[in-house]
Parts: sequence; structure tokens; C-alpha cells
Amino acid sequence: MAGKQAKVLTATQISTVLLHLGSTRHAARDRVMFLLSAKAGFRAKEIAMITWSMVLTATGEVGDVIHLEDKATKRLSGRSIPLNRELRAALFELHGSGIRSPDHPVIFSERGVGMTANTVVAWFARLYSRLGFQGCSSHSGRRTFVTNAARKVGQAGGSLRDVQQLAGHRSLTMTARYIESDSDSQRRLVNMI
Repeated sequence: MAGKQAKVLTATQISTVLLHLGSTRHAARDRVMFLLSAKAGFRAKEIAMITWSMVLTATGEVGDVIHLEDKATKRLSGRSIPLNRELRAALFELHGSGIRSPDHPVIFSERGVGMTANTVVAWFARLYSRLGFQGCSSHSGRRTFVTNAARKVGQAGGSLRDVQQLAGHRSLTMTARYIESDSDSQRRLVNMI
């Protein structure tokens, strides 16, 4: 896939992945891994580095926002991402499946230790290969998140600057590279003018 961008996932593909992950050995963890990508726009490194302290409130409950610390992000540019309802429910389920200290990784291997970014990339490659999704990679969920956010930001009363901040990009130009265009949407938009 050198030189090509990861494909954006369709709603049907997202449903297929979630259905498949419900039958995996570590279903709760696997669901959170996928949703961190597709519903929070996390990079592989961010998925590997997130700890419970970034998710839990002071009282130890799953909060409404992920506070991604500098150490977990690209170029040490931490950010806060409001939790999607589906991701929050998955985190609540995973947190309830075992006692986790605040510094424990949210995503962990079978040995209970954190995963590396490369392990996360390999996990997504195996997942998409198993499902026969051509052109998909660990970045597909992130591109899906950014594309969907850009398409709906106006309905939420926001702007592309909000999408940029959620993605953790330094420039709108970088955010624009992630957004997949849609000719049907372009026709509808032109007809609205």
C-alpha cells in the first residue's frame, strides 16, 4: 500500500467488524481497540499508549472525555476527545471486566502488558485481512473518523477547525488530506446553493 491512503470504512464494514469482534477471544478489548480508531480517530501509537487515567474520572468511573496526554500522541500534542456513546459503553464494559490501576494500559496483550504501536498495526492488518477488506490498515478507522466528522460538523454547529483539533492535526491542510470526497454529496451541495 506504499503511497496510497488507507481506505475509509463504510457503515456496513464497521458493522461487519463489530459483529466479528463480538466472537473473538478478547471481545471487549478488541471492540475498544477498533472503536478508539473509528469513533475517536486514534493513531496506532495512541491506541497503544492510552491508560485508564486518561479515561477515568477522579472517582474511578469512565468519563465523558478522553484526555490524551502528550506522551501518548504524535509530536507531544495532547488533546481531549469527547467520548462517542458506543465507545464509552465499550470502555465501561472493558473496565468492568477487571480491576485496572490508573497507569495500566487500556489495550493490553494476553500477558496483561501494553501493546506497542507496531503490534496494534499488525492487529488491524490481521483483522482486515481476515474480513477481506482490501486497502484497509490501522489508519482506516482514523480516516473514517475524520471523514465522518467533516461531513457532520456543520450539523453540530462546528467547523473544520473542530475536526482538526479532534484529529490532533497542526494544520487544516493535513486534516483535508484525510477527508474522502463524495461526488453525490457535491451534487447535493451545489443544488442547495
